[in-house]
Amino acid sequence: QIGALADQHIVHVACGESHSLALSDRGQLFSWGAGSDGQLGLMTTEDSVAVPRLIQKLNQQTILQVSCGNWHCLALAAGNQFADSLRVAHTFLRVWMMKEVVIIAAPTVSRGKVIFVDGTCIISGNTSYPLLISDGQFFTWGKNSHGQLGLGKEFPSQASPQRVRSLEGIPLAQVTAGGAHSFALSLSGAVFGWGMNNAGQLGLSDEKDRESPCHVKLLRTQKVVYISCGEEHTAVLTKSGGVFTFGAGSCGQLGHDSMNDEVNPRRVLELMGSEVTQIACGRQHTLAFVPSSGLIYAFGCGERGQLGTGHTCNVKCPSPVKGCWAAHSGQLSARADRFKYRIVKQIFSGGDQTFVLCSKYENSSPAVDFRMMNQVHYTSLINDETIAVWRRKLSEHNNASTINGVIQILSSAACWNGSFLEKKIDEHFKTSPKIPGIDLNSTRVLFEKLMSSQHSMILEQILNSFESCLIPQLSSSPPDVEAMRIYLILPEFPLLQDSKYYITLTIPLAMAILRLDTNPSKVLDNWWSQVCPKYFTKLVNLYKGAVVYLLRGRKTFLIPVLFNNYITAALKLLEKLYKVNLKVKHVEYDTFYIPEVSSLVDIQEDYLMWFLHQAGMSTRKGKKSTSEL
Repeated sequence: QIGALADQHIVHVACGESHSLALSDRGQLFSWGAGSDGQLGLMTTEDSVAVPRLIQKLNQQTILQVSCGNWHCLALAAGNQFADSLRVAHTFLRVWMMKEVVIIAAPTVSRGKVIFVDGTCIISGNTSYPLLISDGQFFTWGKNSHGQLGLGKEFPSQASPQRVRSLEGIPLAQVTAGGAHSFALSLSGAVFGWGMNNAGQLGLSDEKDRESPCHVKLLRTQKVVYISCGEEHTAVLTKSGGVFTFGAGSCGQLGHDSMNDEVNPRRVLELMGSEVTQIACGRQHTLAFVPSSGLIYAFGCGERGQLGTGHTCNVKCPSPVKGCWAAHSGQLSARADRFKYRIVKQIFSGGDQTFVLCSKYENSSPAVDFRMMNQVHYTSLINDETIAVWRRKLSEHNNASTINGVIQILSSAACWNGSFLEKKIDEHFKTSPKIPGIDLNSTRVLFEKLMSSQHSMILEQILNSFESCLIPQLSSSPPDVEAMRIYLILPEFPLLQDSKYYITLTIPLAMAILRLDTNPSKVLDNWWSQVCPKYFTKLVNLYKGAVVYLLRGRKTFLIPVLFNNYITAALKLLEKLYKVNLKVKHVEYDTFYIPEVSSLVDIQEDYLMWFLHQAGMSTRKGKKSTSEL
């Protein structure tokens, strides 16, 4: 036990190469270990500090999260109001040779939008720093020698946060970094890796570095819920409590009873039969916690005693960490045992250190379960709880900052894509080009609630967000199928059925769908094939209604060029739906008939114009016939 912290309620520990941080429940931060590069933030010239000390420079801040790299630390401090952005405090970044604690404002995006990072997850690698914003935006900065920033080949090292656009639209649950490699994990278990891959630590079946995020396809069906990175190895935890490791194995840190590297994710067989709920990687060692027995298992490099096995040799297979550990659910017979044994709360590792947060049996609570995703740390979701908070905030602080904060989330495809997951029998973990993994019924229910008068302020912000940001910014090449759920969600928004919004919502959505590249377009066709006939019928009727609306208004309020663009989009969208229907027969073929056309279009004149156009003869400049379209 660390005596200097005995009177503190520690909630988190972070480890660098030779230094450590501890965060208390009051938001106070303590540091100890090597300090020659200023990584302790104690404003001291001492090369090392053997006992944890309070970082006075941050004592006026409420620290929420901490993270360590090899020779630096990052801390996330809370703002005072709903609309305040949090701040990132970094202590003595060796690469920048800083000699004092400095405060860095949270990253901002174009058009002056405020970024809320109340749901931010921050973690430090040895050379790079990934940061996840609550609206799903992902930033990195630092060294980029092996592509560990995920920005592509053309980017050198970055001294300030840069937005990683290659994962936009994907609802992220976690970002994490190792020595010079990084990972992102989606809410539905998709794993993306990039950076150094000299030992196969990206799990991509080779040893080539990657400059941008690459999907680790071998893990897609494993229901991954947590990732931990070592210097050159990686461990992942699945929802069922399984552990896969890959990368460098020279010290046995993969737990496969060998010293070999692994370029593909491989299950740790020695842990099969045990339900693991926590994993943690140090520089060259790995930990796993099994709550049913209360035991911690360690494997890998042990030359500095970091395995806790009682000796300093390397271990190739999971071995129990020595200690008086007991399961929280277990029964201790003797009263003396109740004082002797400890209940593990959480394990931490980094560099060549290992720490365990634990409590006495009498005062114990269940251990943290890494499989239960903490919503505070991942992409914000739009649900009843979120809407209630927004209603309250908008009624109390109806100012620009508050409104911008709401719009920031509502404008995020990632937030919408993660908000209506089909959790029945973990269906969303099966998300694929054929399965959207979304519960459209819950989408419909939420939108119907928002149509009530009590939510009028929220509804106004949704309209603004969809019209000005979300729909215009939809990508023609989404990075993953999880980024495509938005195309199923938006048609459930009731105001798309209102002719007042055909021009600003309904038609732009059709244009965005038609812009999709070949593969994502096929994915959407597959998903439309899976929806219920009621949903499909509504979609067909929506764009039939848009066609009639456009035909009625073309001579009164639409200039010819706009009319041509709009009606082309509506008709081509109907054509796309018709081709899907030919295969699955959601509706009868005559559902696609538009009877109003005969009264709104002079078919004879229209046919003549089409015929002349086909023959290469000119018609009135800029005008196309409806039959041609």
